Amino acid sequence: MSVFMDLNIISNNDKNRLRSIIETAAHLGYSTVAINYVVEPQQKKQEIPKPQSVSDIFDKFPVVQGKSSPIKVLNRLTIIASDASHFRPTNEYRSFDLVAVYPKTEKLFHAACMTFDVDIICIAVAEKQPFHFKRAPVNGAIDRGVFFETCYAAAIRDTTMRRYTIANAISLMEVCKGKPLELRGPYDIANLGLLFSLSEGDAKAAVSTNCRSVLLHGETRATASGVVYTMKKPKTPQKQEEDSPISKKAKTELA
Repeated sequence: MSVFMDLNIISNNDKNRLRSIIETAAHLGYSTVAINYVVEPQQKKQEIPKPQSVSDIFDKFPVVQGKSSPIKVLNRLTIIASDASHFRPTNEYRSFDLVAVYPKTEKLFHAACMTFDVDIICIAVAEKQPFHFKRAPVNGAIDRGVFFETCYAAAIRDTTMRRYTIANAISLMEVCKGKPLELRGPYDIANLGLLFSLSEGDAKAAVSTNCRSVLLHGETRATASGVVYTMKKPKTPQKQEEDSPISKKAKTELA
């Protein structure tokens, strides 16, 4: 069964509102969400906020619809950069599970793809893309394990922004042939991905396996050597006995 994620739940000072959104996400079947703290340094010299502890939001996290496990809540930082000085990784960045950048110029987009230590690169949706995507930087980002994100919220609220969202997403798709990332059900979003020229498989991956890859990239970014390994949990003696060929044969004969 697919594990669905929404990595762009905008931070809100109203805890009740934020709690309600996360509960809705769990009800819609999202197993993981990320609270997104958006910072635009050029406006009033915004400082990097300290992410609130997720334990302050819930005493008990809501259970994901159709599963027995509670929803997982992460913290994400998004920097809106119109100048190279706006993106300066510091120890404050390390407080977040994920780091994203929204480059406003072609030069910064190239730098984000090739050198910025980020997990996600955001694509414009509220305006016409101010520059053309080029294959070299896009492929460079893909090779580094960085993902592109197109936010769909604007597309379902305003017809003009819907045109920009679809046009910008298709422009990116023509270059990299697949892999982009308010609240809707995961299958609704997968269907919306078809409008962005994604295949059915790529559209579903945009809210599931691609998100998992982003989380793993965030974990490697936080390690010294950039390596994360997983261990397979050993089976209990009872489980090994149940999985043995003799046991399976016996069950078949009993059936």
